[in-house]
Amino acid sequence: MRVLVTGASGWIGSAVVPELIGAGHRVTALARSDASAAAVAAAGAEAVRGSLDDLDVLRDAAAAAEGVIHLAYKHDVAFEQGDPPAAAAADRRAVEVLGEALAGSGRPLVLASGTAGVAPGRVLTERDARDAAAVARAHEGPNGRLGTAVHALGLADRGVRPSVVRLPPTVHGAGDRGFVAVLVGAARASGVAGYLGDGGNRWPAVHRDDAARLFRLALEDAPAASVLHAVADEGVPLRAVAEAIGTRLGVPAASIAPEDAPGHFGFLAQLVGADIPASSALTRELLDWEPTGPTLLEDLAAGRYTA
Repeated sequence: MRVLVTGASGWIGSAVVPELIGAGHRVTALARSDASAAAVAAAGAEAVRGSLDDLDVLRDAAAAAEGVIHLAYKHDVAFEQGDPPAAAAADRRAVEVLGEALAGSGRPLVLASGTAGVAPGRVLTERDARDAAAVARAHEGPNGRLGTAVHALGLADRGVRPSVVRLPPTVHGAGDRGFVAVLVGAARASGVAGYLGDGGNRWPAVHRDDAARLFRLALEDAPAASVLHAVADEGVPLRAVAEAIGTRLGVPAASIAPEDAPGHFGFLAQLVGADIPASSALTRELLDWEPTGPTLLEDLAAGRYTA
């Protein structure tokens, strides 16, 4: 299958591309810079220059593909520039164009989404948050990221085979510079591996290679309008994460007072205390997906974040 991958040189995409090629697929990769183009070419993909804002490029590349995996997202705009609505709006426009290009073809569109914040305080399942009512409950407008995922599922009515892969806040492995790396950086800077409250709140997690395999399986076999969870660890207590970081760095693990959280955790202060576990039982049954990579705590114990 000829597959268009957006975000192919990113943290997830750089694992998805070799996963697809190893399974015999041909990959066309959207690349917004010379460095990204070189990276995807080195991985064996054909680079197409453009960004999420180049809608004509997206449309043409999707129309020429037999399937699409959409991983790109303006994380720099959402987190570094502090403008999540702008990032979500760009993502929505891109998904609409991809859907238009694939309409009536029966071809797959696999969309990356997230588990965080969808159903805080209880275990999220694949049956949750599939409609407009769920978007409203999440206090998010229809053009937010959750709303875009719901829109993508609705493309099944237009002759597309859409699926949404929800990723946990922690997709871990050697080289990860995401949220756990931020926690490690905060511990290095302050001399304390921190958590909020008693640290009993839970985060789901998955190894990057296991997530990449699920994207391939979704492309190949997921029924139309499937919601899938790339979750290996249903919920790792944040205190356990802090203790593992502290052990590797030789610093104490301790609770951080709420008023000190922004100074200690930076932009993660709003998320680090969230209780957001998620199940992947239905995903495992549907696609015979079984995570085989190390757990988050095993990666931390092995020093993959602290070397």
